[in-house]
Amino acid sequence: MRKLMKTMRKRKVLSSFLLLTLLVVGAASGYAAFLMNKWNHALDQIAAPIVPSTNDIQTSNYPVSQTSHTSNTSNTTENEEKPLTLLLTAIDERSGSQGSLNTDVMMLFRVDPVTHQGTVVSIPRDLEVSAEKSGLETSHKANYFYAYNYNKNKETALEETKQLFSNVYQVPIDHMAVINFDGFRKLIDQLGGMTVDVDMDMKYQDESDGTDINLRKGTQRLNGKQVLDYIRYRKSNLGTAESSDMERNQREQFVLNELLDKLTSINGVTAWGKVLDIMGSSIKTDIPADELRTLTKSYRDYKPANVQYIHLDGTWESPYLVVKQQDLEEALEALRGETESSIDSILQTD
Repeated sequence: MRKLMKTMRKRKVLSSFLLLTLLVVGAASGYAAFLMNKWNHALDQIAAPIVPSTNDIQTSNYPVSQTSHTSNTSNTTENEEKPLTLLLTAIDERSGSQGSLNTDVMMLFRVDPVTHQGTVVSIPRDLEVSAEKSGLETSHKANYFYAYNYNKNKETALEETKQLFSNVYQVPIDHMAVINFDGFRKLIDQLGGMTVDVDMDMKYQDESDGTDINLRKGTQRLNGKQVLDYIRYRKSNLGTAESSDMERNQREQFVLNELLDKLTSINGVTAWGKVLDIMGSSIKTDIPADELRTLTKSYRDYKPANVQYIHLDGTWESPYLVVKQQDLEEALEALRGETESSIDSILQTD
């Protein structure tokens, strides 16, 4: 009888253990399903709702470059080992910003899945794009065109802006992505802020759009708003020194690197769930959902082991920043993969 009771207790403990194990596994499966649903929802929000047809693009105001092309989902597998070039931009849609859609940050990012080499060229927002190259009646700053295209037709704005810069710089740009600054701020906060060595005192206020920058020089932990202030700072009306476009570009590149590191080290279902919510509501691309899913599955193939940043310096000749033609050409050649992996005169490897 005692032996029978002992056996029954063992079975009860074993049953309890199995039940607990099943609950843990079930919970993990539930979390996995939860994350997968979040991921798919975020990709659907980020992805292009429709891909503009060739006829749509031909009716734009821009001349069509022979190097410009639109990726096709059916060709993804065929082209999976080819370099991918993205136009990454950020815009200000904060409350009080008066609806400005001018791109405050512009980067051309090329990644080669064979060499695992990345190349980033920051395009100064005040760089001139001539009327001859844009097909418009007058010249404009580089940050003008997304807002212009969006106001014409928000459904084709990404495609037309990508086409324009592909044509202007003779670089085959595969896709364009836009992140709004409010989403960027929320993302940095969700990731716990960022440690930054602020290179100078920065103070600037503008009541019309709610800007209030107040940073002191030195290494410190910044929240999302402060990181945004750090990369956007240009001029001061409160006594601190002004910042050049080159310095801004260097800050942008540092923050991008830090952000990528943080995103690749996220742990925890809750953390990832919140990050995906922010990304889904803050990022827009011209990539169809199916192709975006394929690209995310190929992340390890495309993830660069080394990223080289090209800084374009220039001189201010109001209302434009003028970059030496040779420096611009060398940077664009690097994006096309036409040069060696290092360009000592303008290249900085991080």
